[in-house]
Amino acid sequence: MTFFAKKLIAVLALVPGLVFAAEGGIALEPAPERADLSSLQNGAKLFVNHCLNCHSASAMRYNRLRDIGLSEEQIKNNLLFSQDKVGGMMTTAMRADDAKAWFGSVPPDLSVIARAKASAAGSGADYLYTYLRTFYADAERPTGWNNMVVPNVAMPHVMWQEQGIRTAKFIEVDDPHEAGKKMQKFNGFEQVMPGTMSAQEFDTATADLVAYLVWMAEPAQDTRKRLGVIVLLFLAGFAFLAWLLNKSYWKDVK
Repeated sequence: MTFFAKKLIAVLALVPGLVFAAEGGIALEPAPERADLSSLQNGAKLFVNHCLNCHSASAMRYNRLRDIGLSEEQIKNNLLFSQDKVGGMMTTAMRADDAKAWFGSVPPDLSVIARAKASAAGSGADYLYTYLRTFYADAERPTGWNNMVVPNVAMPHVMWQEQGIRTAKFIEVDDPHEAGKKMQKFNGFEQVMPGTMSAQEFDTATADLVAYLVWMAEPAQDTRKRLGVIVLLFLAGFAFLAWLLNKSYWKDVK
């Protein structure tokens, strides 16, 4: 079993409170393509500032961020907490028992969350992009927040200052599965307090964060793709040479 396969199993074991989008009854929105270095660097900054306080990424070392164009000096000055080292793993200082007491479950490791959340409903990027953008204020929840993708989510909205505070609007409709029964249907969000970012800026920032999470799940994916192209070209050339050799060998055979 590979290292990443073991990490994937570990993540799935730690995510009892997170479910696929089908449970939330909301369609996943396609995540924008944001794979350039500047987007990945901004996503890494958002990840460290907003996610790493509670979540770990124990399969990722800080110095691996050199692959997205950051120098060790930039990593040290801008992305490290005081107790961390450039060659160290991305771990959180939060204790598991404290997290359990505060949120009801231990926040999952995010090393391969983008791969773990891929499903028939959409890619892991689509899931995360929709999830991070559909938080809304809910006074009935312990954290004060709820989510359209994961109803009754334990996680608070960590980027609420950027997005602002929104509430969800619901209307009562007939339940299509049971005659005479009513159900609540989502009818959009209402902005209660503006955030530090416009809606478009927040969507772009979220797309950058998601792009980083996708990259982190397989940092070598670009190398793998390049090697795949080289191998296919080699096999194509070899097949052509084999065809020429076969043609030459059998040319005098009637």
